[in-house]
Order: sequence, then C-alpha cells, then structure tokens
Amino acid sequence: MPKQPGPETDPTPSLQLSVDRTSPVPLYFQLSRQLEAAIERGALTPGTLLGNEIELAGRLGLSRPTVRQAIQSLVDKGLLVRRRGVGTQVVHSQVRRPLELSSLYDDLEAAGQRPATSVLALTAGRATDRIAAALKIAEGGEIHSVERLRYAHGEPMALLTNALPAGLLALDTASLEATGLYRLLRAAGITLHSARQTVGARAATEAEAELLGERPGAPVLTMERITFDDTGRAVEYGSHIYRASRYSFEFQLLVRP
Repeated sequence: MPKQPGPETDPTPSLQLSVDRTSPVPLYFQLSRQLEAAIERGALTPGTLLGNEIELAGRLGLSRPTVRQAIQSLVDKGLLVRRRGVGTQVVHSQVRRPLELSSLYDDLEAAGQRPATSVLALTAGRATDRIAAALKIAEGGEIHSVERLRYAHGEPMALLTNALPAGLLALDTASLEATGLYRLLRAAGITLHSARQTVGARAATEAEAELLGERPGAPVLTMERITFDDTGRAVEYGSHIYRASRYSFEFQLLVRP
C-alpha cells in the first residue's frame, strides 16, 4: 500500500523561482503562484518542509513580509500548513474533477497528481436488489465486485466500490493496482458511451474515516454511477466516497436558449 511521504528537507533552492519587479502583479502574488504551481506538478510533495522565510527572502531579493504574505496566501488556500516546532509544510490542494464520463485514475494522472491504487477486495458473488436493478440483470445474478483505495501523491483520496456483470472481463489485483478500471474495460474492447450519475454528501463512518485519513463523521462526497457501453448495456455500477477536504466536482452550466 502506498505510504504518505514524510517530511523532507527544503527543496526550494532547486526550484526556478524568480520575480519581475517591472510587472504590475504584486511580488508576493508572483511568488505564491510559482510555489502553488510547484505543489500542483509534484515538485513540492506533501510533507515537504519549506525553508526559512529569511533565507528564501534573501535568495530572491525580497523583503521578509513579502515572502511571509506569499506563504500565508498558500496557507489560506490549504496548500501549506504551519506546524509548531516543525515549520511550514506542504499539504495538498483539493482535487477538482469535471463531471464527465472519465475515470478518477485518468483525471488524477492528467492533473499530475500521481495516482496509485490499493485493492482492498476483489470477489465474485451475487447481486443485491440494488445492484441487479442498476446493471439490469436478474436478482441474485453473478457479479464481480472490487473495492479500491485511490491515492494522489501518496495521500488517500477516494474509496471506490464497483460491481460488474460476471464474464465481462477478467480482473486481477495487479491490473487494478496498475491502472484505472475504465482503461481495462476499453482494453477489453468495451466502448464506454454514457452514464447516469448521482452526487451527494454525508458523514464518514468510522471505518471509512480510518481508510481515508479523516476523523469519524468528517464530510465526504458520494457518487453513484451506472455506465453503459455503445450497445446500451450496463457494464459497471460504481459507489464511490471522496474526501470533501481534498476533492470537489466541477459543473459547467449552460444558459438554455
């Protein structure tokens, strides 16, 4: 199982940080944007300790209040945290995911979030009433179920539970930990066409909170999705839980003419 990285020494000297004093953009904002970009692309990983503000100010030729303001703006965004006796440490921003027919693995990879997966369970069984109705199979019909914990930059992000009709494709732990489920479906010749999706929110159970690194009762986002192939066949039912502190869905709304 991937481990969350521990504190590291200051990597900022290796970053290409600079400010343009002729620009109308405030110096603190220029610096904060560069540090934010380094966090998002993984150059500053979660757990990394930033160096002393005085040293950073001296290296860039900035005043200490300017550097302090840049760092504070990232603390306010939740990208950095000040820990007494430790220093200023990198955490991770909320993952923003567009609501479209794509897999979490692909979205995280495209965003440079370094996805990883731990398979918690992979079983064959019988469909409950709810799953049978979603997959349009007979009640008690055979299904394959998989439960996974998805990470981004080594930090738990989502608990994913999926059910697929038996015989759809062969599943194994190694493949599920190496890539996303939708990639495996496509590799098996299944063309994903559309999905019905419901998004909600609730409090995390004690077991969910432990897996996700949250406190019991912390808010989590929920998503249920039924995915169809190009023949109209239901090929997957997903019930997913996301950390609300690290994850959000994005909607694009269009004005109806």
